[in-house]
Amino acid sequence: MRGEYVFKMPDLGEGTVEAEIVRWYAQPGDWVDEDQAIVEVMTDKASVEVPAPVSGRVLSVTGTPGDKVAVGAPLIVFELLGSADSAPETPAAAAPKAPPLDAPVSAAGAESTAATAATTQRVMTSPANRRRAREAGISLHTVVGTGPRGRIVRDDIAAASREQRLPDTLPGPATAAATTEIKVIGLRRLIAERMSEAKRNIPHFAYVEEVDVTELESLRAHLNAQQAHGAVTLTYLPLVVLALVRTLRAFPQCNVRYDAERGVLIRHAAVHVGIATQTPDGLKVPVVRDAGSLSLWALAAAIRAVAERARSNKSPREELSGSTITVTSLGKLGGIASTPVINAPEVAIVGLNKAVERPVVLQGAIAIRRVMNLSSSFDHRFVDGHDAAAMIQRLKTYLEHPASIFIADPSPGES
Repeated sequence: MRGEYVFKMPDLGEGTVEAEIVRWYAQPGDWVDEDQAIVEVMTDKASVEVPAPVSGRVLSVTGTPGDKVAVGAPLIVFELLGSADSAPETPAAAAPKAPPLDAPVSAAGAESTAATAATTQRVMTSPANRRRAREAGISLHTVVGTGPRGRIVRDDIAAASREQRLPDTLPGPATAAATTEIKVIGLRRLIAERMSEAKRNIPHFAYVEEVDVTELESLRAHLNAQQAHGAVTLTYLPLVVLALVRTLRAFPQCNVRYDAERGVLIRHAAVHVGIATQTPDGLKVPVVRDAGSLSLWALAAAIRAVAERARSNKSPREELSGSTITVTSLGKLGGIASTPVINAPEVAIVGLNKAVERPVVLQGAIAIRRVMNLSSSFDHRFVDGHDAAAMIQRLKTYLEHPASIFIADPSPGES
């Protein structure tokens, strides 16, 4: 007898009541093994790949990319292997044996193998290749597998993708004028919602200041020169973060999260820095916890590590929330100035623009100095313009005199 197993949307924690379907890795008719990724879903916190709880053939799935499914609602239905007639059509015992590596393969034999791979219900390939095929809009049943026993390998997906892109005829005027509709789902939808909410609910106060980073660049270059070949090197970011940590000791009202439901500002003694990171999926903000407890080199390594995990979609959920202030940098694309959007529920964000050499007046003479603008935004409900400007001026002082970043302040209460 054949049995069915209804798998429901699991509770993904942190009060999640629903999750959005981002992409399916399995479709009706596919055979999946236990623990194989079957669907990627997104909550308000992170993107999660959900594994299959059992092995079986997929009978039906709930929702398409962009749809939201409530926790506890049916997500996917499996047909369990209850008898011989429900087993995969090409079980390992009955699978055709692969020819010896040195045996010649005839054209007829290749066509026979292709036909077998195309008509079997269970397409043999890895979850990663199923994902590649789905993203490329390729049906696995149309792909000829060149791996053992007709298994589809990565090169087969790439070849099918190239064939799919080849036009039958030269594009005409109609093709040139064609439009493409792109459904806003997953992380891009979440970014859109959060940006809209931040701009709608937060009165932004923007402040831009010019900073002479000549000495900072000299220190950075000197420290990098001492590093062994291939070791982690410094960008401006860890130096700016350390300076920001020192600055916030005098401006604790900017190291705050606003709980809108309770109408409460929560000040933090530790500085948990969000590092705005561009990824293939969109902007993510992984967090470096208690940045002030790290040395310069440990901070540089931590920033690099959280950014790399964000780009490769390997960030744990807890690493993508809980920041108390965010730093964003456009690197070489930094421009002259920008107006960064506050990462709610924080109340401040600091942006680094491009550092360039240009002539400035220094002690009554024209000199070539390296200059970078800091572009910041503050929640004007809770941070007054005077305090915002004073904070950035303090940060500027640290960056223009970088030795002061590492020297204890003589002010009362400084440890």
